[in-house]
Amino acid sequence: MNPKRLAAVPVPEFVLRAGSVRSGERVVSDEVPIAFSYGGTTHAVMMATPADLKDFAVGFSLTEGIIADPAEIVGIDIVDEGRGIDVQVTLAEPVADALHARRRHMAGPVGCGLCGIESIEQALRPVRFVGDGELRLRSEEIVEAVRALGAAQHLNRQTHAVHGAGFYVPGKGVVAIREDVGRHNALDKLCGAVAGAGLRGGDGAVVVTSRLSVEMVQKAAVLGSRFLLAVSAPTLLAIETAEQAGVTLVAVVRGEDFEVFTYADRISFPGAVADVA
Repeated sequence: MNPKRLAAVPVPEFVLRAGSVRSGERVVSDEVPIAFSYGGTTHAVMMATPADLKDFAVGFSLTEGIIADPAEIVGIDIVDEGRGIDVQVTLAEPVADALHARRRHMAGPVGCGLCGIESIEQALRPVRFVGDGELRLRSEEIVEAVRALGAAQHLNRQTHAVHGAGFYVPGKGVVAIREDVGRHNALDKLCGAVAGAGLRGGDGAVVVTSRLSVEMVQKAAVLGSRFLLAVSAPTLLAIETAEQAGVTLVAVVRGEDFEVFTYADRISFPGAVADVA
């Protein structure tokens, strides 16, 4: 990749503050087309932050169902094309053959939110059930996880314009974090980082700075996490999908407060006064 390609760059600006105008400078996040190519054929193009692209390739391949294990990727080459970046992924032969057959039957072009999808049924594909497991969280750990994610967002601290996705393990804190202008991209990058580090998704919680749409639940389930925590609200389909997947959905985490939409029995509330009808 071009060594000059940075995730954030300073740009000049004019600032109006308290009735006066001055020249200044702001650090902004870069956003470029990132193409994922398999076997020399482009599968999808995402607008993303040009950082952690190998993690992005692994995570995207996992969450889109192209691979089931990172070991099925033989190699990743990142080619800077100037106006965009081509991430060329080489798959093991059986997996490459399966993807080729899948592409041959695709009905037409697709959008960036659900790449490689040819039907409504595939968009609403059954999710992996991850409900079995021993992990439980205390309410203070949920608050800690979201605070720790915010504190670890170095790129957002510079730009105030990117999403974050983190993997929180009780007793260890946020052990992995990835950032991107796109919330889906940040979570894909995190999935790639967690899988690449050999961590088990069931040992921790996925924490995100965005709203919770169905794709975020699907991706967390692919990783194997039983907890998905977010600072914003969920959609109805996200709640229904989390119920099917066995994922505890915790949203609107603001300060000490939050809302639980599924599997609340996995969370303990020490010191809280029960007021449930």
